[in-house]
Amino acid sequence: MKFSIQSLYTWYRDVLRNPKYRWWVILGTLVYLVSPFDVLPDFIPVVGQIDDVFLLTLLVSEVSGLVIEGWKARKGDVGTEVPNTTEGSTSSASTIDVDAVSVK
Repeated sequence: MKFSIQSLYTWYRDVLRNPKYRWWVILGTLVYLVSPFDVLPDFIPVVGQIDDVFLLTLLVSEVSGLVIEGWKARKGDVGTEVPNTTEGSTSSASTIDVDAVSVK
């Protein structure tokens, strides 16, 4: 298997999107950021912070994307697009939204 930054990013994103491992990945990333043991040691002036900045940027972008998707799903914006049904359309099916109320 060939190593690349893209494959590492894809692996990290996929593991972070798995609800079973999400909190472990977030916790592990935060521990790595504050840990003195890094791939590139932090005492090297610029190079030492590159891996931390890359990992922090990746974590923030992916977690913010998950939060936005969750917020849209709760609000009901995801998957609610109504297809354009013009006169030239061959589809005769239509969607009817019904609010159910219990009657007792």
